[in-house]
Amino acid sequence: MGVQRLVAALMTALLAGCGPATAATGGAPPPARHAPLGAYAVGVRQLTVDPTGPRPLPVTIWYPAAGGPPGPTPATSDAPVAAGRFPVVIYSHGLRSLPELHAPLTTRWAAAGFVVAAPTYPRTNLRTPTFTRADVRNQPADGWRLIRHLVRLDARRADPLAGHLDVDRIAAAGHSAGGFTTAGMFTAGHSARLRSGIVIAGGGLAGSFAGPPAPLLFVHGGADPIVPESVGRAAYARTGGPAAFLSLPGQGHGEYLTPGRPGFAQVLATTIDFLRWTLYDDAAGLRRLPADAALPGVTTLITRLPD
Repeated sequence: MGVQRLVAALMTALLAGCGPATAATGGAPPPARHAPLGAYAVGVRQLTVDPTGPRPLPVTIWYPAAGGPPGPTPATSDAPVAAGRFPVVIYSHGLRSLPELHAPLTTRWAAAGFVVAAPTYPRTNLRTPTFTRADVRNQPADGWRLIRHLVRLDARRADPLAGHLDVDRIAAAGHSAGGFTTAGMFTAGHSARLRSGIVIAGGGLAGSFAGPPAPLLFVHGGADPIVPESVGRAAYARTGGPAAFLSLPGQGHGEYLTPGRPGFAQVLATTIDFLRWTLYDDAAGLRRLPADAALPGVTTLITRLPD
């Protein structure tokens, strides 16, 4: 399929819109805390939300673990959870992808002090026998279904993650179709639990960027042939609250998400700064963000974030 046809097919599906999503209403956020200063070891576990329902949702969860060498790799299956309560990031994969293909990014977020829950969407993942591009419109509701499950899991005393999930401090993030999915979670009436979002190589859906104000970070390759950068910039322009746009001139649809590739270090540092600021209320993360995002010839940043 030619690039223009692929873009048209993708945009037709992704801009078709999605219905409002709802979740359990969170109470007042807990007191602000400082983000962790060091790195954690990383644990990983698998679970399935609604395994007998019409849309079973397998989920990979990376989390800060106790013991083991600090850092993102290798993640240890079912390792003991580190002491403390950690904000949550819902990470959405793109078309014909899987959560584990994004582990170079998500495990580093977990090592920085976040629980990252990544669903495998039933009709758009790499291995589904019933691939359907248009099912992206249903994925924001899947993301909210996962949030509701995590709220219940945190209160389930027998679960290893119980008491470790700060379910009043949640971000959504995703790449490509997962970026559109992320935008679709910010509809009118969404729970204030959802405090921020990161849209990577994606854009907005109908009804996006409504509800309680939430800071948003956009990351996009300047030469993206699948979702043109202009789509991401248009979504950035639609946001009414604090937002920033990190561009990688000359780059495509996601090579900057691979360790060692140009821009990866800046994307990683910028996203961690953003998550620390929005989920830990860490003002130092906000102050670091512009410098961490900057690498002449590789990245550019425009921002409507607070000073």
